[in-house]
Amino acid sequence: MTLPSPPGLRAVLPVLAVVPLLAACTLGPAYQRPDAAQPVAWQADAPAGAPVWPAADWWKGFRSAELDALIAQAQTANFDIAAATARIRQADAALRIAGAPLLPSVSATGQETWNRVALSRRTGSSSLGGISKSTYYETRNYELSLSASYEIDLWGRLRATRDAALGTALASRFDQQTVALTAVTGVANAWFQVLALQDRLDIAERNLRDAETTLRAIEGRASVGTASLLDVSQQQALVAGLRAQVPALRSQLTQQLNGLGILTGQLPEAITARPGTLNTLALPEVAPGLPSELLARRPDIANAEAQLMAANADIRVARAAFFPQVPLTLSGGWQVYSVNALFGPGSLFAQAAIGATQQIFNNGQLSAQLEQQKARYDELVATYRKAVVQAFTDVENALAAYRYTTEQERLERDAVTTAQRAADIARAQLLAGTSDIVQVLQAQTTLFNNLDLLAQVRLTRFQALVDLYKALGGGWTRDATAPPETKLFQGVL
Repeated sequence: MTLPSPPGLRAVLPVLAVVPLLAACTLGPAYQRPDAAQPVAWQADAPAGAPVWPAADWWKGFRSAELDALIAQAQTANFDIAAATARIRQADAALRIAGAPLLPSVSATGQETWNRVALSRRTGSSSLGGISKSTYYETRNYELSLSASYEIDLWGRLRATRDAALGTALASRFDQQTVALTAVTGVANAWFQVLALQDRLDIAERNLRDAETTLRAIEGRASVGTASLLDVSQQQALVAGLRAQVPALRSQLTQQLNGLGILTGQLPEAITARPGTLNTLALPEVAPGLPSELLARRPDIANAEAQLMAANADIRVARAAFFPQVPLTLSGGWQVYSVNALFGPGSLFAQAAIGATQQIFNNGQLSAQLEQQKARYDELVATYRKAVVQAFTDVENALAAYRYTTEQERLERDAVTTAQRAADIARAQLLAGTSDIVQVLQAQTTLFNNLDLLAQVRLTRFQALVDLYKALGGGWTRDATAPPETKLFQGVL
């Protein structure tokens, strides 16, 4: 059945035709990436050879199956990553809410109205007190209607609100990637500390055994009168000091293993990885490319810029508030007194309304809101520039730390070799009765200290390499996590 178009609806059609043209206006400013200082080259000496940016699974280069398993667990169960992922869902929902007013809101109504009216009338002669009777009249009204409301976005306020929510949604994604990178590097650093503590514990126990062997030799000499009680007491003091180091190292080792639980989302009792040694792990190669390439590899910089985009859109929202809001309402449907005639030609009705709302006096509220958003944008510009400078600083520091810890480890190995040789000679001379106990004590102490320091330096070198991976973005690239909505910021992201 073809229904006629009512006059009211025909009058509305021209208004609908010009809505897209009216909504094409927008109030700037257009977003532009702020200028930020960038170095031409790295100040620290980068590793020689072609640039080797971190891969997405950079930790596998250390060739530790235990580390791979711990990081895999952290990626799925880390509490901070889970919270950041939930913030993405919140921001996406807020984006859908902010974008909803860009389309009309449509509602349907159906109702039946029933009225019953009683009319009284008197029969017979009134003088004789006639009988009063009531007659009932019933009326029914049926209505089925659709209504649509829409705000004509003349000044781009609704689109700017959507863009602000989009910037926040993007920032939440980049924040999640930053949190994930922090969690992964945290697991790597904690595991390397576990291995280093195990190395130090092994060194302490070995040194203790060596010191006890020397103590027995001195006691043997004392028994035949070739060593004094002072010599014995001095070696006993050294043994006691080494023995006291063992419980402290075991305590630190246990605490570090337990600390892996919070990073991997597990109770301490669930940590089944057993410590080995840092000496068997590989040190993967990594080298930064041009400094300008770093900006596309740091999720924290992308997060700072996404917040800038949102703040820029908030400025447009605040500016649009100075201009009238123009709501458009359309409604139409059928209204009859009989169900059979509900869709008849005479039952159709339609109406349209368009208006404008403008604040006349608000005591400077709108101006203050605009100034507030501008100040917020300026704050975020400073935050963005700081993030850029911080990124370059992180890389410079990590490069320098890795270079000098590598050199320090090499020198410390030489020191251990020399100290080991001196300790062996002093012990041999002691057994032969040609060495003074003081020389033996000095040689032992020097060797023990150098061995422990070597384990700590190697840990520092591993941590410097992890810091370099983190400073270079940990294999993250801007395009890797960009959602489809980034088309709205084409050329910026």
